[in-house]
Amino acid sequence: MSLKARIQDDMKSAMKAGDKARLGVIRLILAAIKQREVDERIELDDEQVLAVLDKMVKQRRDSIAQYTEAGRDELAAAEQAEMAIIQDYLPEALTEAELAAIVEQAIAETGASSMRDMGKVMGKVKPQVQGRADMGQVSALVKQKLA
Repeated sequence: MSLKARIQDDMKSAMKAGDKARLGVIRLILAAIKQREVDERIELDDEQVLAVLDKMVKQRRDSIAQYTEAGRDELAAAEQAEMAIIQDYLPEALTEAELAAIVEQAIAETGASSMRDMGKVMGKVKPQVQGRADMGQVSALVKQKLA
């Protein structure tokens, strides 16, 4: 079963169960997927759906940081709840050690030796960690290793 089909089935389940909060977030997810499909005139595969979900999680993280900074804890909590539902569809997050190993392997494969090679390393790492790690964290780790 594709990820998109699983999300659609979960929408039906949430409707039947009367879970309005979950249903609202799932509808947001499906709308974002549909928007990208319409814009690009393609049918998204699982990897592209993961990219959409990853972007949505990143948006929620940014919103939580801004709401917390502004003292709007109730809005931050709402964003946190949405983010938790979206993360249900993402694969298991990578541990620090797994992430470091992937970055080390990419550096070795690309022969990167300085910050100028960061693009090559990120290009190699991104498909492996998409949806499983925060890309800001990955970027910081790559910078640290190449410095």
